Amino acid sequence: MSNSALSELDQLLSTRHSCRGFRPDPVPRAVITRILDAACKVPSWCNAQPWALTITSGAETDRLRTALTEAATAGDHEPDLAFPTRYSGAYQARRRACGWALYEAVGVQKGDREGAARQMMENFSLFGAPHCAILSSPAELGSYGAMDCGGFVASFTLAAQALGVATIPQAAVASHAPLLRQLYDIPEDRLILCAISFGYEDPDHPANGFRTTRAAIKDFTDWRGA
Repeated sequence: MSNSALSELDQLLSTRHSCRGFRPDPVPRAVITRILDAACKVPSWCNAQPWALTITSGAETDRLRTALTEAATAGDHEPDLAFPTRYSGAYQARRRACGWALYEAVGVQKGDREGAARQMMENFSLFGAPHCAILSSPAELGSYGAMDCGGFVASFTLAAQALGVATIPQAAVASHAPLLRQLYDIPEDRLILCAISFGYEDPDHPANGFRTTRAAIKDFTDWRGA
């Protein structure tokens, strides 16, 4: 890879962020198809390519956000993929820093539980995105299929960024797996892993006014040998 190609990739990685405020304008089907065509070139274990997507648009996205909001308000959740048992050490510190940066951006003060709950519920309105891609993998492939799909998510978000389309991968949507199966006939033999809400960013939305930081190379690399 040439230095210019790496610079372009680094620019995409640096400018991509999780969008939490979208304009209602739909993304043309041809643009979505280009994103998918690029994203599916990501490597996968034994070239299994385990990802399958259900992508909503228009009234179908509105139906999804209404159903998710009702389910979340009722307190129902049943993810296929178990949530982390806990975050500790540096992982907890990074999670908290991200959360407080978001709250500060949208004007939620520390101790404002009602405000925090309101912002959390934005997950289920898909942050106003006009599209949602629900991602699943064969249950029989277990963690290997999930790992491959993680690569697909990264590739999807970068391809979208290259075409001016904003994204946010969401575990919150997948926490209502039975509801998603009911709405979209997703087979029981597939694990619903996450969703990617996407569309065009609203640059004036306060939730889009912060960025997360990244750990230094020395914090995650153990060099061995010359």
